[in-house]
Amino acid sequence: MDSPAETLVVRSPRQTVSLLRNRRPRFERFERERERDPAAAAAGPKPSEVYGFVGSITTVIATAVYLVWAYTPEPWLHSLGITYYPTKYWAVAVPAFVMVAAALSLLAYVGSNFLATPPPTSLATIFDEYSRERLTTTDQEEEQGADQEEAERPIEPISDMSIHHINTLMFP
Repeated sequence: MDSPAETLVVRSPRQTVSLLRNRRPRFERFERERERDPAAAAAGPKPSEVYGFVGSITTVIATAVYLVWAYTPEPWLHSLGITYYPTKYWAVAVPAFVMVAAALSLLAYVGSNFLATPPPTSLATIFDEYSRERLTTTDQEEEQGADQEEAERPIEPISDMSIHHINTLMFP
């Protein structure tokens, strides 16, 4: 089996842009098929569109019911025949609980990332099994072929810088 470094393809930005220009968008093909095939057009809306529509309508209705319940005085609700509902305390408590839960979940997420990050003195921050050392120009020519033009490689491939090189740049 090939290692990740051997199967990794590094392309120049110009090659990537030329590939993107030559590729047609995928949705045009489906639109043409729907126009040609009347059965595909008669199939109706996609399930994701239906779920989105139902979800948005449900959210609007739930918000309207919540606001009516929170701001309508209790005698008015009793006059309408609505007698079974939660106390007004929950109109303030539930949004406050949701806001505090969201803030604490964000703090827990950031804290778990800090705990999972190795310290700056660890060697794991310098090299791991996916590190790639910079190739010299002779290695690149052997790997990519000597007949490739310089215009095809406007920038160097992505690689890791050695700690010795960083030290010479930062502390001359």
